Amino acid sequence: MINIFVGNLNSSVTEEQLRTIFGIYGAVETVTIVKDRDTGQVRGFGFVEMTKAADAEPAIRSVDGMVLNQRPLRVNEARPKSPEGRKNQSDRGRDHRRHRC
Repeated sequence: MINIFVGNLNSSVTEEQLRTIFGIYGAVETVTIVKDRDTGQVRGFGFVEMTKAADAEPAIRSVDGMVLNQRPLRVNEARPKSPEGRKNQSDRGRDHRRHRC
């Protein structure tokens, strides 16, 4: 299973549109468009899982830069989540004050 990151999504893009585009290249397992948990607005990116790496590689090359709903898509293989990397990033940003009382 190959997880593909799809960025620069227009808020009107649907999961069905992504499934159709990537389905041209092979079997698509899941499509997820990420939405803000508070507002429900599309956050501008999503993920497509394809069954075979042999299908995913040409799909990534072909769909990257394709214009969908007036925006060029940015497509690459998704990087795995790093729980400790994510924790470090959020810890770093918490104490952003330059001066202390």
